[in-house]
Amino acid sequence: MNRLLSHAVGHLSGKFRTATDAEKRRFMMVFRDCDTGSNGYLSREDLKMAVVTLFGYKPSKYEADQMMKGCEGSEGITETQFLSLMSSKLAAQDRDEEIRQIFMTFDTHCRGFVTVDDLHRAFSEVAPRIPRHRVDTLFKEVDRDGDGRVSYRDFEFMMKYSLDDGF
Repeated sequence: MNRLLSHAVGHLSGKFRTATDAEKRRFMMVFRDCDTGSNGYLSREDLKMAVVTLFGYKPSKYEADQMMKGCEGSEGITETQFLSLMSSKLAAQDRDEEIRQIFMTFDTHCRGFVTVDDLHRAFSEVAPRIPRHRVDTLFKEVDRDGDGRVSYRDFEFMMKYSLDDGF
């Protein structure tokens, strides 16, 4: 079930590196999911949704402009361009900072913990096609003490160790 979270927020294994084949496949899956018109390219809004899905944050206008560079005169970002952009972005990510950003994206009320409602809200925005019962199951797996809350420490542990174990 942690694959579900991996799909939504990504999985890193180092500070500066190249994308693995599995990550490239995930990039392509996100590309297809975010290609709302199924036309083979991502519009500016589609691209923003893809970045949220993969990295857990909405890119600024400046960042979106930078990513869209080279697409002038075309409809948007092609699959090949997207793969290159996301691979570069992944290589520049700091794993601990990424985990903090992802947690803050889920913790919309800045309480220091995530509830199942927070998770539903986040998944409805970044991966709306994922059924609610799958999100519920994921939450139950991460909420090991069953108190209805996932602390940052539990979230970080899951992101660093559970995903590394191949879940």
